[in-house]
Amino acid sequence: MKNLPESTNYISKILILICLVSACTQKKKSDTLNQERIRTTQISNEAKKVRNYVMKNAVIAHRGSTYWTPEETEAAYRWARNVGADYLEIDVQLTKDKVLVAFHDNKLGRTTNVSELFPDRVESEISDFTLRELRSLDIGSWFNTAFPSRARPAYEDLKIMTLKDVVMIAEGNQIMKKNGTPVEEIIDGNWTGNYLYEADPNDNGNRPGIYVETKRPTSNVEIILAKEILEYGWNVNSDPKAIFTQEGKVSVANSNARLILQSFSFESIQQLEKTLPNIPKCLLLDKANMKDDLEENYKKAIHFGIENNVHIIGPSIVDTSNNSKELTAMTTLIHDAGMLINPYTFDTNEQLNEYKDRVEGVFTNRADLALAFYGRGSTASSEEILKNLGY
Repeated sequence: MKNLPESTNYISKILILICLVSACTQKKKSDTLNQERIRTTQISNEAKKVRNYVMKNAVIAHRGSTYWTPEETEAAYRWARNVGADYLEIDVQLTKDKVLVAFHDNKLGRTTNVSELFPDRVESEISDFTLRELRSLDIGSWFNTAFPSRARPAYEDLKIMTLKDVVMIAEGNQIMKKNGTPVEEIIDGNWTGNYLYEADPNDNGNRPGIYVETKRPTSNVEIILAKEILEYGWNVNSDPKAIFTQEGKVSVANSNARLILQSFSFESIQQLEKTLPNIPKCLLLDKANMKDDLEENYKKAIHFGIENNVHIIGPSIVDTSNNSKELTAMTTLIHDAGMLINPYTFDTNEQLNEYKDRVEGVFTNRADLALAFYGRGSTASSEEILKNLGY
């Protein structure tokens, strides 16, 4: 064979080089696509780091308790702390004067005497009342009427709580009382609507975290929440306070997961990520909104969670009318995305046993029952704890 001209040989080398570069480029593109696929089907590595702050088998005291005490009251949260719950769960609502209070419903009629004190405002939302007006309501007596077997005289005239009240209870305090009446905070001769605090003489050393639920975004509630959390030293990413804990006691309040944020609202989750980034977040899923195409709705929710740094999915387990087994079917989807599962709401040993191998934490109205199930039950009964706390 004759030797190729030098120019032809040069061109051949160039073509070979172009082919090699093209092949490398295609491989890089393929690798990038694969990495992008992995990235968008799982939460990010940074989100996994935040997720790992959260303990396994967490017992989350739903509204403190709805079984033993009037919900979201001082009695509920002091009981939940002393019984050994890992988290005190709280719904936050914004008052007319922009204070965050612990209250589940948008309106006051179900659990207060608003019809007696404000008969012309029974249908008004909680955001139409100032903190001082809300503090005038009795949030405990309804429970004694509804559940006479668990009624206690001390539940009468319990007051609506603020977010700060709940944080202070988690830190071992209680609202200061004089002759059984909360001591008001007075500034420039006027009551601010707040109360003073004191160390709880019956605190047993447990230091739970706070699991805060926001509702639909209104009046910059997420911005106000971020401001209050920073003020109380509970934002672990911005000069957090050290909270003293004791060996053998609940110590979540002094961990990077002292605060978990949650909402059913996709918009609120997005706002929380802006105002409180790198804080564990739980996307709650409402059973009624998931029923039509269960798997597709879960996939959409999980994709939203991946895109918005959600670390936990909180599905319902209790509805028998639509998809009562929804969590059974969807566990793999959630875990494959790198998220934890904290479902609601557990009230029986049968429920706890059914889901024990598939979830990382439970919302429960019976923290005493759940703690006993996980082998961490209190040596004192719930009744004894309440009596010791003065109820």
